[in-house]
Formats: sequence, C-alpha cells, structure tokens
Amino acid sequence: MDENENNMLEDEELNNIVILNDENGEEIPFEFLDVIEYEGEEYVVLLPVEEEESEDLGEVVILKIEDTESEDEESYVSVDDEETLNTVFEMFKEKFKDEFNFVDDDEEE
Repeated sequence: MDENENNMLEDEELNNIVILNDENGEEIPFEFLDVIEYEGEEYVVLLPVEEEESEDLGEVVILKIEDTESEDEESYVSVDDEETLNTVFEMFKEKFKDEFNFVDDDEEE
C-alpha cells in the first residue's frame, strides 16, 4: 500500500468519528458503526475510540436518534429499555456477522 492509499484510509476512518459530550461536558470520540431502524425509530451504534488499540472491539454504545429543530443536526439520547437495546444489538450483529468477530459474555467465562 502506498502512502496516498494509507492517507485515504486514515481520512476515511476520521470521517466516521463522532464527538459526543458526556454529562460533565467532556468531549468523547466514538466511531460511527451503523444506524439500525427498529419499530419506526432509528438507533445509532457507536464504538468508543480508545487511546490504545486493543484486539477486541469492546462494548458498543446504542443511542436513539431524535430530530432537533435544525435539519442539519440530530440528537442522540440514551435508551433505558433493555429489551430494545438487546433487539437493536442483535440486529446489528446479524447485519455485520461477516465483518466483526462478536464474543458473547457467556462464552468468555
């Protein structure tokens, strides 16, 4: 791979980064993985960007997308319903089963 191809890959990866603010107002970078539609609602699947690269993907974050008054912006809100989270995550896993190596918590023990 030449240097230009490498730079293009890095730029593509940077374009998938979403910056969210936590409850303390601190900016946290996430990698945008996908949007899953479930029961008429849209949910974004994000992966926290770690400072150090690790072999496993870690846990994803699933947030509900809500429209704002501005057409150019959307708001992400947490989902409290465990059943909805599990269903959206199962849909995500099925969609990307050939691209990611998912490990169930039960299998790790």
